[in-house]
Amino acid sequence: MFLEQTVKRNPELIKTSFDLHQRGQIQPDSYVIDVDTFLENASFMLKEAKEKDIRLFFMLKQAGRNPYLAKKLVELGYEGAVVVDYKEARVMMDHRIPIANAGHLVQIPTAQVGEIVAYRPRMITVYSEEKISQIHEAAKKLGLLQEIILRVYGDWDTIYPGQTAGFHLETLKNLAERVKAQYPCVRIGGVTSFPCFLYEETIHDLVPTENLETVKKAAEILKECGLHVTIINTPSASCTYTLSKIRELGGNCAEPGHGLTGTTPMHADHLLAEVPCVTYVSEISHNFKGQAYCYGGGYYRRSHVKSALVGKSFNNFTEMGVIPPSNESIDYHFGLTKEGTVGDTVVMAFRYQIFVTRSDVVLVEGLKNKKPRIVGIYDSMGKIIKT
Repeated sequence: MFLEQTVKRNPELIKTSFDLHQRGQIQPDSYVIDVDTFLENASFMLKEAKEKDIRLFFMLKQAGRNPYLAKKLVELGYEGAVVVDYKEARVMMDHRIPIANAGHLVQIPTAQVGEIVAYRPRMITVYSEEKISQIHEAAKKLGLLQEIILRVYGDWDTIYPGQTAGFHLETLKNLAERVKAQYPCVRIGGVTSFPCFLYEETIHDLVPTENLETVKKAAEILKECGLHVTIINTPSASCTYTLSKIRELGGNCAEPGHGLTGTTPMHADHLLAEVPCVTYVSEISHNFKGQAYCYGGGYYRRSHVKSALVGKSFNNFTEMGVIPPSNESIDYHFGLTKEGTVGDTVVMAFRYQIFVTRSDVVLVEGLKNKKPRIVGIYDSMGKIIKT
């Protein structure tokens, strides 16, 4: 999906991906991240967001919840992480990364509520009153006031399977009154939904979804109830290009994830501000009935993977089509459309979600001055394997 753009805009990353594998410094099933470009993307986006008065919370699930990258983003000036679930919260807490938003898209389990509230996240996303009650009790014991944001939905919103949740617009007024009366140690500070923007391939542009209108309506309802709503969070496809749309259409908060690595769907077709900076590296394992097969482990079923560069180096490769495993199969291997040489490097660039894989994450610095060095190898959950 992103191979052509990566070759065009970040050839040093392709070259380094070949070199590291051929030297035996990285294994098949490795994602290689160009940290220099990652931070340049992040810095530019943050500058634009500040000019437009939009708050940015970084999301790193797609990059394997990586604590090294998280620390670098905080150093750049990001408020903190949005942790998609409680396991990601644990990684950030272990590394003392500030949490800006906990629980979007997965609420905090009962047994962890007290610990996470004590960590003092700026806000916690909720979509059940039971969870509001638990957060209130934890905050009360600690003598704190915890800000929460409500995940909301309307009748025509997009909700992906596995993410079905939220407070319906029609319930918000009564909910707000109950929160004010019964849960004094929490404060509703904002609203959110997902996805608020989607890339429309037919017009080659990002378009707002019904979710965005729902979020804005929800904010107005809460304001009418006398609440001070400061966050209108409008995630999905958050990148520099999206910021103008967010500001224009009434949002004030975004959660860049793939935008940091130049790998939102729009980056495949357009030369946006962010440069692609992630490759997937494998190796030909064997040939079978006229096709080569390379090691898998990093497949994501929405990857849109199409092709790979196969060979010994950036100056000696063949482009081959990729045949991903079916969704009902374990991704032991990727198929390739031609036979190849066993041991050859395979480099791809597709849409990824490293935290749902069993891949290694290889962080490389120094590509800008053509002196690449590995600064750390991590597993897909942010644990260090090798420094």
